Amino acid sequence: MLQPRRVLLADDDLNVRSGVEELLSPLGLEIVHADSGSQAFEIARERLHDLHLLLLDLHMPGMTGLDVLTSLRGELDGLTPLRGELDGLTPLRGEIGGRRPRPSRIPPCILYSAEASEELRSRALALGAWAFLRKPVAPHALRGEVLRALESAG
Repeated sequence: MLQPRRVLLADDDLNVRSGVEELLSPLGLEIVHADSGSQAFEIARERLHDLHLLLLDLHMPGMTGLDVLTSLRGELDGLTPLRGELDGLTPLRGEIGGRRPRPSRIPPCILYSAEASEELRSRALALGAWAFLRKPVAPHALRGEVLRALESAG
């Protein structure tokens, strides 16, 4: 029997998490919930071996979605922020032109936010995010990005 694809869904709004889970349920995905960036980071570290996608809100308590991505890449891919602070918006040491010098051990990551400026979008993609979506996300757009990201991960 095929193992279900697991998605870590991190959003501090329970209604958003429930709505996204309902939207993705026809895809047969198993959703793992986190209600903060810190919780998402801990779950991702513990369960990285069986997660296939990270779906992270940008603004959450504890850590932002970009902080989670930056921290995971630093810990698992050996890339560190260029500055001493971990603000989630700085380029990473070890990258060339925003591209990873080697494959990441982190599953694809989709970030989303109501505050989706072009600057935030560019920084998220430079940090290795698969996509950066603006809330509210159209259902077909979210499902499409999730499917493409999962296909890319194999």
